[in-house]
Amino acid sequence: MYMHSKLGVERTEGTGLKGNCTAKLAQIGEAAASVVRGKEEKMEYTEHTVARGLYWIYAREYAGEEPAIVLMHGFPDNLHLYDRLIPQLSGRRVVVFDFLGWGRSDKPEGYPYTADNQTRDLDAVIHHLGLENLMLVAHDASGPPAIDWTLAHHETVSARVLRNTYYNAMKTLRPPEAILLFSAPILRNIARTVIRRSDYLDRKVYSWQVGRFIRDEEVKNEVVPFLYSQFREARPAFWALNEDLLWTVLSRREMIPKMRSFARPVRIIFGDADPYLNRGVARRFHELFPTSELFLLPDARHYVQIDEPEEVARLILSTPLPGRMGSLTGTST
Repeated sequence: MYMHSKLGVERTEGTGLKGNCTAKLAQIGEAAASVVRGKEEKMEYTEHTVARGLYWIYAREYAGEEPAIVLMHGFPDNLHLYDRLIPQLSGRRVVVFDFLGWGRSDKPEGYPYTADNQTRDLDAVIHHLGLENLMLVAHDASGPPAIDWTLAHHETVSARVLRNTYYNAMKTLRPPEAILLFSAPILRNIARTVIRRSDYLDRKVYSWQVGRFIRDEEVKNEVVPFLYSQFREARPAFWALNEDLLWTVLSRREMIPKMRSFARPVRIIFGDADPYLNRGVARRFHELFPTSELFLLPDARHYVQIDEPEEVARLILSTPLPGRMGSLTGTST
């Protein structure tokens, strides 16, 4: 279905280790990982340790054609969020990495985990790998660092893809229940105290919340235990980013004029069944970026790349690049 607007075309697309983890959790995680990663494990990649001041960021690079696609995770997850998507991007140069505090990257104690510092993480990865004319693909909490970086370096960006993410305050933006629990002043201190004392409750809260991000029950049962097995040691980063969340969205309001003047292609791909970073947020992005296209995928939830990896990959790979912007006129791609 095509819905034309003055900004282009809106489309509703059809669907055709370090650890403090216990041994049991580690076993669950490894068992799930072999299923979750699937074909991705067979793909060759180069591992990088990227210097970030005194610390190191873990990154993977899959060789292929330019422009490079940089896939960015949010929270509470890491680069394995893309295990089901990466095989669908075979043939393109793809980069994934863990922000500081997450996955296999360093997790310094007392570090200021903020959206601004995540922008610097991204910058370190881009410069380390010598990426030019790249395509940044943001999801969830990586929206602010991705958008901040592209607004400051628009000349080196070929396109940007936004998937169920956020940036500035928007009317329909609704934080997931666990994010509200850990971001609200006073309440977050009580929540942390309780969670620290109960591994069982920690696992239950995580599994319930992240489980709501995935549509398919079988996939959910594979993915969630694996992601949780790597989440426990990332909790300091999770808590700090939640504290930074309100300031992040309020302060980005001043960037709206720059968003309206951003001339590079922007493709917005949202799971339409996400009640949090929802269609209202997607449409607001569509209004703010004049060169944007909007695609809403029916029945796909917050982890749209897990629910619909083939369709998300198709839309990423068909994103118009500078000089090839015909699809922005409202014609089918």
